[in-house]
Amino acid sequence: MIGIVGICVIFVMVFGGYAAAGGKIGIIMKSLPFELMMIGGAAIGAFLIANDKLGIKQTLKDIVKVFKGPVWKPEDYRDLLCLLFELIRLARQNAVALEEHIEAPASSDIFKRYPKILADHEAVELICDTLRSASMNYDDPHQVEEVLAKRMETNMNHALHSSHALQTMADALPALGIVAAVLGVIKTMASIDQPPEILGKMIGSALVGTFLGVFLAYGLVGPFANRLKTVIEEDAHFYQLIREVLVANLHNHAASICIEVGRQNTPHHVRPSFGELEDALKSVKQEAA
Repeated sequence: MIGIVGICVIFVMVFGGYAAAGGKIGIIMKSLPFELMMIGGAAIGAFLIANDKLGIKQTLKDIVKVFKGPVWKPEDYRDLLCLLFELIRLARQNAVALEEHIEAPASSDIFKRYPKILADHEAVELICDTLRSASMNYDDPHQVEEVLAKRMETNMNHALHSSHALQTMADALPALGIVAAVLGVIKTMASIDQPPEILGKMIGSALVGTFLGVFLAYGLVGPFANRLKTVIEEDAHFYQLIREVLVANLHNHAASICIEVGRQNTPHHVRPSFGELEDALKSVKQEAA
């Protein structure tokens, strides 16, 4: 919602200020379809050239995140800590019983209690792969932490592709606006024999291209890229929490200590309070009893 409000503010302030200063909106509206066709079309064409099919699909899909915000909410972090607590406690009590949950998480009673987490392929794989590695005696905390860090770095680079693609488009838009403006000047020079009133309108129309390129770059596409990057980095904390808790588990800390390590490494605005998490863990223990 706040993204839509921001877009409305941009348009109202820019065009409202222009109109309030005595500018004529008509000349902009008359030139806008043609300038937008040239600038927007060239930008889209360049985007298609610079990205493969998967990159294009990912970018179109990720644009929704600009308006929806991060996928993971505060309650999801609490649920993740509860899920990890259950798995760690089961691993300590009966390692054999844990196997059925990490080998087939879709049919696991533990994972089914957290459907949003279960629906996230990467989160489930990260949990199951790490616990499976520990059961195979690959339990050096430092090595596992390094492997997880590299995996998350790779995932982050892939996730940020959409943001980079949009930022590249934003960087190109002012130059494409100049291209459209130059074409407008060429058109004007071809009509140099016309009276000043007509030439003035033609020059004004040409300058709309420069305006539109800069406006789209710094008013819309650039902020979209920046917001998308922020959302992706925010969601990355969810996977970092998995790493913190499971590495603490490899250090053979008590299950409750592992969960507290994860809680304290969670950003403050999504971190469950100690009391809230304690109540949630008590409910988990009661269900398991």
